[in-house]
Parts: sequence; structure tokens; C-alpha cells
Amino acid sequence: MIERRSFLVGSLLLCASTPAFAQARRLRVVASFTILADLVHQIGSERVNIVSLVPPDGDAHGFEYRPQDAKTVSEADLLVINGLNFESWADRLLKTSQFKGERLVASRGIQALSIRNQIDPHAWHDVANVEIYAANIRDTLIRLDPAGREIYSRRADAYIARLRALDSEIKAQLNIVPANRRRVVTSHDAFNYFGDAYGIAFYAPLGLSTEAAAGAQNIARLIRQIKDEKIQAIFLENMSDPRLAKRLSAETGVKIGGTLFSDSLGKGAPTYIAMMRHNARTLSAALS
Repeated sequence: MIERRSFLVGSLLLCASTPAFAQARRLRVVASFTILADLVHQIGSERVNIVSLVPPDGDAHGFEYRPQDAKTVSEADLLVINGLNFESWADRLLKTSQFKGERLVASRGIQALSIRNQIDPHAWHDVANVEIYAANIRDTLIRLDPAGREIYSRRADAYIARLRALDSEIKAQLNIVPANRRRVVTSHDAFNYFGDAYGIAFYAPLGLSTEAAAGAQNIARLIRQIKDEKIQAIFLENMSDPRLAKRLSAETGVKIGGTLFSDSLGKGAPTYIAMMRHNARTLSAALS
């Protein structure tokens, strides 16, 4: 279970040859947001206590940490962040908390996409990238808790197999969408990796961060583009203000195709795999 505010209490009865901290307690891990917390849980299972700083359906771009968050980070063995400038607040939090543990940049080793000369941090929307995330998490947990090597390796192997099956499932789900209908609008530029991997063109009035402003010129340009290119659907996001997407729908006559999960898990998508499956099905249903 992923907790928002405090570490779960737990311990394992381990043999005397294991490191002292592993005998006394589980690894205390803090993840910056819920998607990473789920990945850590899938691999670490009962050997870790995992906390997500940003809550379900929360916006990591505009996250403002609290004194309690700094305290939680200060007590952690491991902090897991996405990197690629996704958590613009992370360095400030680390300084405030005086964090002494290990920091893992989970996206390390992926081939990042660039949008308008900016690195796109939303790499988890390509399932193949999450295999790299999972391997990075596995290797870091093994380094911090060598006694759990067999468990971490076994669970990571099983999870990566599930990711590969998911990747095939998404491709099959979206292959039924005609090529001329593979254009949609979302609130912010969160789905470029999804589009690159699965052949959907995404357009957005906001940039890579939800904190970007949607200028009148950008909105007017997008409205013209929606009409000219006969874009098929506009989608809400679970952690973004829906008013802009609804305005675009009202001014263009293009239907709202549903809600996609972008930067956070939430009700209806409690895990990463459930999130990706939901997004693929929602897109397929709206576009087919």
C-alpha cells in the first residue's frame, strides 16, 4: 500500500548475517509522485515502506511541500524522483530536509524526447521506458538491502514481463484506430512519449508543465488547428483543471472523449499498469 503522510510500521525476521538496518526495519522509501511509488511497491513489496509526496490525483508540477514532507524525506533511506526536471521543487526540498540518504533518478538511461527545445520529462507514458525505471529501482534496492536481492530480482523480472505484455496489449488496442482519426487534444504536453510509442498525435494548449499559461494566441491557434485537421476528441486529465478543455470542446464542437491519467494515479487507476490500460482503452473507444 502506498501511503501519503507517514511510513508504515513493519519489520522482517531476517538471518543474523543481514545488515543491521534490514534486521530492524524495512527500507524507508519516499517517491516524488504516485506512479514512482507504485513501481517501488511492485518491486520492493514487503521489504519496503513507501510514501508518495504528491497524493493521488495530485499535480506534481505545482506541488508545494509542507514541513511534514521535509521531515518524511529527512528520515528516508531512499528518495526516488523522475528527474528530467519534472520535480522542479526537489532540490529545495532536499536542502530543507537535509536529506542524507540515497537519491535515485528513476529515468536514468532512457532516451528523452525534446519538445520545443525542452526535455520532456513524462517518459513513463512509453511502457518500454518503464522497464528501465524498474531495473533502476531493482538495482538501487539491492544495493541498499543486499539480503533482499533474490526477492527484488524475482519481482522485477515478473513485473518487466507484465510490462512487455502490457505494451503488446496497448499496441493491439490502438491498432484498430484508423490512421486519419489518431489526433487528439489534452490539457498539457504530457503524452508525447505515448504518441511516439503508439502512433497517436497529441496537441495541447499548455506546455510541458501545467504551470504554463495558455495564452490567447495559443488557444486561438489550437482552435483553428482542431477544425482544420478534423481532430477527433478532446480529453480531460485527472490532475488538471478541466475548464480549458471544456472551453475548447464548446468552441469547436469536438466531443470530450473522457479522462486520461497523465502525471498521477487516482481513482480508477490505482497502479501504473491500470493507468496505461485505462488510457489506451479510453483513447481507442473515443477514436474508433
